[in-house]
Amino acid sequence: MSEKIRNHWLILVVVALAQFMVVLDTSIVNVALPAVQHAFHMTESNLQWVVTAYTLAFGGFLLLGGRAADLFGRRKMFMLGTAIFGVASLLDGLSQSGTMLMSLRAAQGLAAALMSPAALSIVLVTYREGHERNTALAVWGAVASGGAAAGVLLGGVITQYLGWRWNFFVNVPVAALVIAAAWRLVPAHESEETHNQLDLPGAISITGALMLLVYGLVEAPSHGWTAHSTLAYFTMSAALLAYFVMNEQRSKHPLVPFHIFRVRNVTAADLIQMPVIAGMYSTFFFTSLYTQLVLGYSPVRTGLSFLVIPVTIAIAATNVPRLVKRVGFKPILMVAPLVTATALFWLSRVRVHGNYVHDLLPAFVLMGFGMGATFVAITIAATSGVKGKESGLASGLLNTAQQIGGALGLAILTGLATSSAAKYLKHSTAAPNKLTMLTAQVHGFHTAFYVATGFLVSASVLAAVLLKQQKVSPHEVEAAVSAAAAG
Repeated sequence: MSEKIRNHWLILVVVALAQFMVVLDTSIVNVALPAVQHAFHMTESNLQWVVTAYTLAFGGFLLLGGRAADLFGRRKMFMLGTAIFGVASLLDGLSQSGTMLMSLRAAQGLAAALMSPAALSIVLVTYREGHERNTALAVWGAVASGGAAAGVLLGGVITQYLGWRWNFFVNVPVAALVIAAAWRLVPAHESEETHNQLDLPGAISITGALMLLVYGLVEAPSHGWTAHSTLAYFTMSAALLAYFVMNEQRSKHPLVPFHIFRVRNVTAADLIQMPVIAGMYSTFFFTSLYTQLVLGYSPVRTGLSFLVIPVTIAIAATNVPRLVKRVGFKPILMVAPLVTATALFWLSRVRVHGNYVHDLLPAFVLMGFGMGATFVAITIAATSGVKGKESGLASGLLNTAQQIGGALGLAILTGLATSSAAKYLKHSTAAPNKLTMLTAQVHGFHTAFYVATGFLVSASVLAAVLLKQQKVSPHEVEAAVSAAAAG
């Protein structure tokens, strides 16, 4: 193998390793949540910010990161994002309070938003369209899926044997290795644009609006939905959102060109994606707490218990493209969310003295099949029929909807779970003891899973009402599956 060809594929190893780190950090923290909660004496509503701060910043700045890679050079933004990610990870591990950890998780999310689009862009310009690029995207997708699966297991092993802080420390040497290899192997990929106007006001305003909205949703159950503070958060969020819309309409180079939403299926797919992810994120957050705090599982056992989900996702995702060619994406997006809704409804019946086989395994299997079918079909819906030059924008919007939907959903569900548990304790006649507290917590989980079930049912309804069924060519299916794997 010549040195040029060898370096050609080493580039894929470098950028895939970075993407593995980004995906890993989304899932690795879930298993460590009880340990973090104990270390900083955090409430459940505050604990969700360890996850939400990362996903909100990631989703809020994702389109900005992709644009920055185009304007200022892909390698430059990739290395900058990786460096920030490594430093933020180090400081995460050194956190001395919950507030410090949550703030640094937001910094990690910003770094991931710079890294991930630049990494994918490097893949797309390095490998020729056709078999070579499809092979690279298949490897990329396998690494991304592996990161999600490995996260729950590695999170358990690291938390149990090294401590929760090492879930962040492990990123530091990996980030250093990626930066050194990128400097040596990845071409500069300087900007091909004739301008360097970055829509920073648009990115800051939309991210600020979302953070204020989420914070208001988190605080509302304890302060009251009509409290002055709650209304203030919602008002400021609405004002920033209005500014974002005006800014995008006036900007010469907007972060989100609104004309893309004239494509009906793009708008529909983004709207469907949000309740889908809002419901599904609850599975990992609440079941991580349930398995460790209620069932008494160790972090390692918790991680192992989740592995059935990525296995069933892979089975579904492999077979769905053939089904799309036969019946189209609309019927699948009407049915698959209902499969996931069934899984969430099953989880709404978890017991204080439950067990894995009865309370979790059937739901996890259904969840995996529903998720795998939904992810592939919704990516096909969001990208087929879109002009080639706008396919990247369509994929970026779908990924942004995923992160934002997850953050908003988790904020809503943790607020409801916390308030539901508090009401249970208030009206309980049992003596306050450990069993009563666990029963109240599980009661809160039930409420969260009931509402999450509603999210998935609403996604099915949106698919039935909004999606326009259209014939999808085999080429479009292949391209969309590659995009799903990449995202």
